[in-house]
Amino acid sequence: MNIKDDVSKLTHLGQAGTTYPERVSPELIETFPNRFPERDYTVTFESEEFTSLCPMTGQPDFGTITVSYVPGELCIESKSLKLYLFSYRSEPSFMETLTNRILDDLAGACKPRKMTVTGNFRPRGGIGIVVQASI
Repeated sequence: MNIKDDVSKLTHLGQAGTTYPERVSPELIETFPNRFPERDYTVTFESEEFTSLCPMTGQPDFGTITVSYVPGELCIESKSLKLYLFSYRSEPSFMETLTNRILDDLAGACKPRKMTVTGNFRPRGGIGIVVQASI
């Protein structure tokens, strides 16, 4: 079995410098072919440095975004996911909205068999919020 993965369409991985995007865009998400599309297996990403902005006050919201999915034909490349998630730092959105938006964008990019996105947001005003969206 050939152990080389197809990286021919990846543009973010391996670059000397990282430029962080100013705006949220699903086009930031890159994928690569799943070498085991006939097998169910789970991939989980966790980003503990997620930030966005409260749409009312403009204050930062901090949280952990966890993405767990069973790939179909494509897998998500992790550096592009990092850039995509970091692009939310200037995005004014409620936590429920952005968690569902992340799910929609990621599922649209890789067409998984199953996917769950969980946003575990740190307390602000004394209340923490956990949002979980699945397809």
